Amino acid sequence: MKKLLIIFSIFSAIFSSCRKDELVTEVTPSMARDTLYYIMKQWYYWYDKMPSVTKENYADPYELLEALRYRPLDRWSRVADYNAFIASLQGSFVGHGIRIGLDESENARIAMIYKNSPLYASGVRRGWIIKTINGYDIADIIRRNDNEEYDKALGPSEEGVTNVFLFSPPGLPDVSITSTKRSFTINTVLLYDTIHLSTGSITGHLVLSAFVDPTENELRTAFAFFKATNVKDFILDLRYNHGGYLDLAQKLASYIAGSSLTGSVFAKLQYNGKNQDANKTYPFVATLYPLAVSKLVVITSHSTASASEAVMNGLSPKITVVSVGDTTEGKPTGMNSWPCGKKYYFSPVTFKVVNSLNQGDYYDGFPPDSRVTDDITRNFDDRQEECLREAILYLETGQFSGKGEKSFHRSVQFTEKPSLINNTFIRK
Repeated sequence: MKKLLIIFSIFSAIFSSCRKDELVTEVTPSMARDTLYYIMKQWYYWYDKMPSVTKENYADPYELLEALRYRPLDRWSRVADYNAFIASLQGSFVGHGIRIGLDESENARIAMIYKNSPLYASGVRRGWIIKTINGYDIADIIRRNDNEEYDKALGPSEEGVTNVFLFSPPGLPDVSITSTKRSFTINTVLLYDTIHLSTGSITGHLVLSAFVDPTENELRTAFAFFKATNVKDFILDLRYNHGGYLDLAQKLASYIAGSSLTGSVFAKLQYNGKNQDANKTYPFVATLYPLAVSKLVVITSHSTASASEAVMNGLSPKITVVSVGDTTEGKPTGMNSWPCGKKYYFSPVTFKVVNSLNQGDYYDGFPPDSRVTDDITRNFDDRQEECLREAILYLETGQFSGKGEKSFHRSVQFTEKPSLINNTFIRK
């Protein structure tokens, strides 16, 4: 299949200014709008359900996309800034490197933090209470779901922006930390370790936040460890994994499934009726450290989306897959991406992802086998963290907690992480 990151030559009169390798003149909003229009008519998965519009009535590609979007299903097609899109998939990040959520007592807490972030270097960890940021009551802002006030409290996502946090670390006095936003590369593997079950079995445990450029090397390191420790079962924590590259999701699934499935179908891409020749199969591939896991427990949340859902969907016909946590987002689609000069990236939904049984209409998400609160009061490796504890219980007993033994609370969360990679992308 030809690389779809290059605009097709049949539209060269319109696209010449948008080609990555033929930048002739500066791209204007109207040029970009016209380019997007023809991409949508040819490649959009729901091209036959788009509203009929006059493209000249829209000032730029952002406005046009909103007019053309198939709203009953499409929440994901987007026009992105060129540099921001590339940086996002490279794992480049500007900020403090945190995700903030409300616990069951409505305290604002650190739900996730990257190891290369400035606040991590200051000792901040998941579970810390945030009382204020620059004097703003951050819990109240999140409780009201006030995005505008949240942005005002933290300032723009630019290097050099400094904020003062008042933290309450678990079991320690309050501490004020001044942190300056900077650029860094995220670690997508937030944690990997092993859990020794009461049955005597050793279980692998991996917390993965995305499928972007740094992920491949990080997975190699983690699975070398898992292979060396001879893990039999696996707990895969995808609660904050919004997606990313499909080939990296394919690699993760292949590590877990083992060499016996190499060559069999992991996922299939189904394009619209105009582009059936672009349909493609992604097989399970050979890896350096295959595990051959028999039982997989996936920890999920409403933020589990796209490529991470493809891992669950692709593995489920092959091995026992159960989930604990919350219902996933429900995004069985993916996209090719087109650069327009060095100003825009167009990423409309172009295909649906199905597994070897052609299952792939999970627009309502995957409901968990056991509904469990994301326990942001504890770290990911704390055996008493509610989701991890439930996963361990299942692997040890084959059962989940009984009804009524636990209440469920969906944590409202805000993140600095750009939403650009809340998708399944293919590179070629």
